[in-house]
Amino acid sequence: MSGGGEQGSRRFAEIAWRGTPQRIEIEWVGAERSAVPTIVFLHEGLGSVAMWKDFPQRFCAAHGLRGFVFSRPGYGRSTPKPRDEHWPPDFMQRQADEVLPALFAEVGIERPWLFGHSDGASIALLHAARHPAAGVVAVAPHVFVEPISISSIETARVVYEAGDLRTRLARYHDDADSAFRGWNDAWLNPAFRDWNIEREIEAIACPVLAMQGEDDQYGTLEQIRTVARRLPKTRLLAIPECGHSPHRDQPALLSREAGRFILEHDPS
Repeated sequence: MSGGGEQGSRRFAEIAWRGTPQRIEIEWVGAERSAVPTIVFLHEGLGSVAMWKDFPQRFCAAHGLRGFVFSRPGYGRSTPKPRDEHWPPDFMQRQADEVLPALFAEVGIERPWLFGHSDGASIALLHAARHPAAGVVAVAPHVFVEPISISSIETARVVYEAGDLRTRLARYHDDADSAFRGWNDAWLNPAFRDWNIEREIEAIACPVLAMQGEDDQYGTLEQIRTVARRLPKTRLLAIPECGHSPHRDQPALLSREAGRFILEHDPS
């Protein structure tokens, strides 16, 4: 790997994004070598390397895979967003088209498998539509805005401002306000109501597995069904007794199905 540095137990890559230096928190997990392309884990809208817990390590170890986990700018131990910066409605496209290519070039990743959750799944789909990818595992993706999403994100704002969510997030982010406000303000911006990536993802040529919990409080199953309508070869899986985070609610099922899909579709 090139471009990485260490600070205690933390590892970092340095990239430039829109003319600004960014320190990106990274972690390599799983097998030292694998014939299968690297599995890149893309976290949710409030996620980070640490918030995945040990799921990436356990997943890669179970299937003999090499994994790469990172915190996007504004999250975890990566460079926080400036306090006066507000992310525009196309913030996920910018991550897919600008941050990921720069990061992959820095650490030496080519044509990865993209394993994304929530906003990270949307970013994975957007990246695969314009850049080389071996395949996508999209867990609870967003491809358009639903009332249930807005309602739950409004509730999250109340809990953050009046409850203990800020304290809980501070365990996983150097700047909890950066992580929360970047995501929450962008989603609750009235201009974001028209956000829709259905047409963009039609350009995806690689295999796609779209999975979602039947009890997802941030989106209905229409999200993954829409992915399948736009990409008819998509494999769908609705997960029973599962909310928005299958890696927490149903980790064994998620690992089994995602691992099987990756190994079935990799020519090696």
